Amino acid sequence: MIRRVRSRGSKTSMWLRTSFIAAALFLATIAHAGVPIPESPKAKGEQCVEDTAFMRRNHMDLLDHQRDNTMHRGIRTKKHSLNGCLNCHVVKDSSNQPVTYKNDKHFCNSCHQYAAVKIDCFGCHSSVPGDDKALRQTTMGGM
Repeated sequence: MIRRVRSRGSKTSMWLRTSFIAAALFLATIAHAGVPIPESPKAKGEQCVEDTAFMRRNHMDLLDHQRDNTMHRGIRTKKHSLNGCLNCHVVKDSSNQPVTYKNDKHFCNSCHQYAAVKIDCFGCHSSVPGDDKALRQTTMGGM
């Protein structure tokens, strides 16, 4: 009786592994092709305060640093302020009014919904351009 022994390096085994990898890559490509990439609304300004790629990766750190400088050190600058971002990246509705972060078209939502990241800035801040002093007064008791 002759027994057939399959080794790990056999041509059949290698062919099966290669076919499996190719199929997995093909399916991954199809799955990725169906995922829409977020489209960010065009900003009003000519150039952002930082490079676009840098802002996509680091905007939260900049906003946190701005918050810490403002709240803990009393240093208020405009370069990386949330208000500055909202003034430049405002999206308006059909009646030419700025949309809030609850609207899918809001600038912040374009990426945050895609990445499934909760936006917590607007619990205290206004999500439309302008001074949010009135909002601070109502949410923080007049501070």
